[in-house]
Amino acid sequence: MKDYLELNELQLDALKEISNIGVGNAATSLSMLIGRKIQLEVPKATLAPFSKIVEIIGGAEKEVAGGYLYVNGDIPLGILFFIPREQIPRLLDLLFGKMQTKIDYDKQGGLQLNEMQESALKEIVNILAGSYLNSLGIFTKQVFIPSVPALSVDMAGAILGQVLQSIGNETDYALIIENVFCAEGEQINGYFFLIPEPETLDLLLKSIGV
Repeated sequence: MKDYLELNELQLDALKEISNIGVGNAATSLSMLIGRKIQLEVPKATLAPFSKIVEIIGGAEKEVAGGYLYVNGDIPLGILFFIPREQIPRLLDLLFGKMQTKIDYDKQGGLQLNEMQESALKEIVNILAGSYLNSLGIFTKQVFIPSVPALSVDMAGAILGQVLQSIGNETDYALIIENVFCAEGEQINGYFFLIPEPETLDLLLKSIGV
């Protein structure tokens, strides 16, 4: 497989523009969901080796909430959303209000989300993924059909292992989009990963027209 880290400026700009449009749509959808204005910024949108994902979010043992879904179509791919453990209560506060958010912990200090909290995080994954796929569909003129997202609270390395197993093959690259949620003076960082199956990144770039 060729080295996609050598993408030219036009190709990288196209990927970033898709990200910007998707994030703008996601911000509108999230604002409608919670009845308050949410801003989503994209400070970074980069292509990196899949093996670098754990480094970007703080290491394999970093505890995160990870939402994953698979996208069927002519350009199959996976979508993964990570939010670090310390950011989860703040994001739930944003969704439900501080008086409504109570997070439980197990004896080892691990997070134990209730059904409503899990559903809320899955809905965020749905909104982010749906908004991104809609913008990707406009650029590529392809149809993307996402699965229902799965959610897990675990070490980042363990969740990535599950994702690789579900893909069935070792993938090489991921498009990494760092999301920053801003509302009511709060700033919350999350990480959105677009994971093409092996050898499908080329198809994606060709469909974009670059």
